[in-house]
Amino acid sequence: MQSEPTTVNCPQCQKEVIWDELSTWRPFCSKRCQMIDLGEWAAEEKSIPGQPTHFDHESWSEKDPE
Repeated sequence: MQSEPTTVNCPQCQKEVIWDELSTWRPFCSKRCQMIDLGEWAAEEKSIPGQPTHFDHESWSEKDPE
């Protein structure tokens, strides 16, 4: 007896996606949705909540210490 395939909703468009090796872009339904999501992360429209790192402090600088 074969079980029902696992499905998830595409995080971008909510289309149902079968979760298996044949689903190249999983959890996304397509390359387009994957790239839209990546662009949102790159534009800092999305973030993961957490404590600021030393990179988030205004006093941090890329200049070498003198």
